[in-house]
Amino acid sequence: MTLAAGSFAPLETAGPAVVWLIVLAFVFLECAVIIGLFLPGDSLLITAGIVLAGHSSGSAHVWALSAGAAVAAIAGNQVGYRIGLRTGHHLVARRGGRYVTAENLHKVNVLLDRHGFLSVLVARWIPFVRTLCPMVAGAAGMNHRMYTVASSLGALAWAPVLLLIGFYAGEFLQRVPWLMPAVLAVMVVCLIVGTVLGIRHYRQEMAKPPVDYAVD
Repeated sequence: MTLAAGSFAPLETAGPAVVWLIVLAFVFLECAVIIGLFLPGDSLLITAGIVLAGHSSGSAHVWALSAGAAVAAIAGNQVGYRIGLRTGHHLVARRGGRYVTAENLHKVNVLLDRHGFLSVLVARWIPFVRTLCPMVAGAAGMNHRMYTVASSLGALAWAPVLLLIGFYAGEFLQRVPWLMPAVLAVMVVCLIVGTVLGIRHYRQEMAKPPVDYAVD
């Protein structure tokens, strides 16, 4: 697999297979478990699209990965819902935390209670809500069929839209030979730093004292 002119060399040896692996893993985790709160999901999808724009078969890969990422998001949503369902209307918040707090869980709970189907669709585009929504929906006993339809529709829009934005932006960047590697270098470094910091923040958050939050 070769990259077009103006590509970022380290990604030439990685190839689309590595892009697939990273994207699917991050998307699933972001939609399924708490650590997803701290992963750069949106920027990863855009960066992946830019990377694929530099490959000779990038067009086929970006459409296939769009479908794969949507499936990973749908699967992650179902895992998150089941985790919440098994808690029996109780979730664990973190006292003094920044993200997994009783206040944030309450905000998501109120959003689901007031807007139901629409709130699940909107949650897809709000980073921290995207991760908390499945668990709160499960713990609140939201109708599973309605939740599945809403979360699936959201996933089918979210992942492909961001990947394609990155892909077509990448095609534009290739018109300027020096711009493509510069932009990719910055974005990849930001993703790596963001992921490392995210894992660090996750560990700090989980070290906070647990507090029970009762879901209505």
